[in-house]
Amino acid sequence: MNSEKFTSEGFHQFVQDHLEEDPAHLLFKYHEKVAFDLKMAVQQIAARQKAAKKLPTWSKNLHLLFPASISVEQSSSEQTAAFKSEGLSGNYLIDLTGGFGVDFFHLSRGFEKGVYCEQQPELFEIARHNLSTIHPDKFEFINGDGLEFLRKTELQFDLIYADPARRGSGNQKLYKLQDCEPNVVEAWTLLQRKSDHILLKVSPMLDLTQAWNELPDIQRITVVSVRNEVKELLLHWEKAKMGAPKKISIVDLESGILPFEFEPSAEEQAHSKFAEAGKYLIEPLAGILKAGAFNLFGNRFNLHKLERNSHLYKIDDFSAGIPGRIFEVVQEISPKKQEVKALFPSGKVNVICRNYSTGAEELKKKLGLKDGGADYLIGTKTATGYKLYWCTRIQ
Repeated sequence: MNSEKFTSEGFHQFVQDHLEEDPAHLLFKYHEKVAFDLKMAVQQIAARQKAAKKLPTWSKNLHLLFPASISVEQSSSEQTAAFKSEGLSGNYLIDLTGGFGVDFFHLSRGFEKGVYCEQQPELFEIARHNLSTIHPDKFEFINGDGLEFLRKTELQFDLIYADPARRGSGNQKLYKLQDCEPNVVEAWTLLQRKSDHILLKVSPMLDLTQAWNELPDIQRITVVSVRNEVKELLLHWEKAKMGAPKKISIVDLESGILPFEFEPSAEEQAHSKFAEAGKYLIEPLAGILKAGAFNLFGNRFNLHKLERNSHLYKIDDFSAGIPGRIFEVVQEISPKKQEVKALFPSGKVNVICRNYSTGAEELKKKLGLKDGGADYLIGTKTATGYKLYWCTRIQ
């Protein structure tokens, strides 16, 4: 791909003038009426529209190019990329799986030089254009296998970063690290030899125990969420911390809630207390549930679980700062359509099911409800059976 033909003033002006318009309509309206590549210009508009929230700064920079949508979808957001870069610095950084370059760019801010590696030729050219535009003369670009470059280079790196591809040849999702590309499990000795610090971004679907089974040297796993949705898992290894206890950190960006950190051994030693629902119901942050800190969460905040497999907790005195969603219980109600209709005549109420006899969608269909409004129906199981609670959310 020759990015020079996409950098003309007319090309940029067209993208800027039509950023808010329907891409399909633009293709029809301006067919054979412009001197530049219309399809590429429209692709830039469509990509920026899709990435406006995820990549706000990059979307507004008309001198940058955007690749096909799948590469943008798989890219980190600017927000999570900036989080990854916190506290990292040194002379040389290498990104073995550069992709669109968002993570690489943010990580590079703390380093003197950076090496960007990417195997896909078109994505490589787009990223090289963008990164050279943002910060000329700082980066080296390798269009090829990052591991192969790492094997051959004499350079040592202060940080090796990789985001292994998680889709197979049939586009199926892969969750084991050794099935992803590159295979960081197989290359682990090489990575440790070439750097004293390794950071891996892996699928949020990866089981944390599985990660430690495949890479026992990993010292810390960070579960990164945004607005209570788990976005990515970060695996950390530092030579200087060899022998340190394993830790899990849960961070929820934008929530204002402090990180929740623990050692897996502490969860194994903790025990839950159980009780029926009280004045408040608490659901831990998604990251805490992902990390499996079911017993430790209750212990730290003096909470009682409703039932062993119902990861909802009760408390009678509200306390700010608990890392979770907090609901005030109005009353327990019967799951009968007529009674629910009398309480919610508009038919709008947010339905949540956790270890309940049915899923949320099935329950909404049964009761004739749609999500909406300020009220919640929470279906769950306690020691005395399945229960349905009418609640309002207070945190």
